[in-house]
Amino acid sequence: MTKPRLRFFENSINQRHITDADRYLYKQEAPRHNLVVIGTGTMGQEHMRVAALLGRARVLGIYDQQPESMDAAEATYRLVSSDPLRRYADLESACNDPDADVLMICTPNFTHFEVLKTALSSGKPIFLEKPMATTLADAIAIVEAAQQHTAFVQIGLQYRYKAQYQEAFYEVKNRDSLGQIHTISMSEFRPPFLDKVGQWNKFNRNTGGTLVEKCCHYFDLINLMADSRAVRVYASGGRAVNFLDFQKEGVASDIDDHAFVSIDYANGVRASFTLNMFCPDFSEELIVVGDQGRLLTHERFDFHAQLPTKASIKVELGENGASRSTELSYPKLIEQSGHHGATYYEHIALMDQLEGKQVDCASVQQGLWSMIVASAAQESLRSGQVVSIDSFLQAQQLEHLLEGGKV
Repeated sequence: MTKPRLRFFENSINQRHITDADRYLYKQEAPRHNLVVIGTGTMGQEHMRVAALLGRARVLGIYDQQPESMDAAEATYRLVSSDPLRRYADLESACNDPDADVLMICTPNFTHFEVLKTALSSGKPIFLEKPMATTLADAIAIVEAAQQHTAFVQIGLQYRYKAQYQEAFYEVKNRDSLGQIHTISMSEFRPPFLDKVGQWNKFNRNTGGTLVEKCCHYFDLINLMADSRAVRVYASGGRAVNFLDFQKEGVASDIDDHAFVSIDYANGVRASFTLNMFCPDFSEELIVVGDQGRLLTHERFDFHAQLPTKASIKVELGENGASRSTELSYPKLIEQSGHHGATYYEHIALMDQLEGKQVDCASVQQGLWSMIVASAAQESLRSGQVVSIDSFLQAQQLEHLLEGGKV
């Protein structure tokens, strides 16, 4: 039987008189796995924090080309853990530490493929942040390399672990509440891309474009909900507000800040995605409609008012059954640990994989198909034309990906 974690009490000031000998509900199992975090920027630090919170693995060491990033990561880590950290001098030593059980690659998008090649040579399990690459050619090479790898490669598409999407998938896939699905609509409204070291995220050449860098999460969710292969993509969007006057070393930013994307799937499902990146606060919405009802999820993060994230799900069935509206949350400590708790549950899947358990996490194939849809959308933005996925892949000599018909 799994004991409940009573984090509020086990860390409470008025419970410090409970010694190790009397810790039963408060007892924390010793970490069983060692993580090496490669890339200690925003996401690297989030993974370090979440690992300490979950407690199933310790952060063994860190590596980043920027010493300032490692300094900041270590200082932040000291707030949640007193475990010693190894600081590696180079990528090779970080990947080949014999004490490491899993490598977490959290470097900028455009470095993923090169870093991964070194990591794969270690033979160790690998966690690779999204997007898996910035080009389809690199993504294909990653899939092929992962298929030859003796351990697993997990992709960091953690939005599927957000509370509202976990509930949405259960309603649609397990309860079959909506009947046959016909339309899916997603949207994200948020502020601009944040500052990064070297401002790499302001340029398409480094990111693959906004629809690859930011929106692969949403295309992953839509692909999973549609349960089919995308066949046509059309996108309209561009640059309206953000970084119009921004330059780095004389090169002007070219990153898009808004888009509308339409996707047709082989099974007849039609989907849309809306992005706006010049809004004052964050909100996400998913609407799924079947022949028996409608499902809506909503997430709101008002950071200007410093309000906690609010997430909800509505199931509207009319005369077909009971309709309901539910607010959703994870425990506060988990929600505050990163991406509203999604990263925490992504780490559980990672730990379970390390222990040989069957898990439902983002595979390299699913990461690839999130990139295929995103890349087709980027091409549609560029050309102004509808993009046939078949023709798009054939033009890049990737038609073998069309076999099987599903994601």
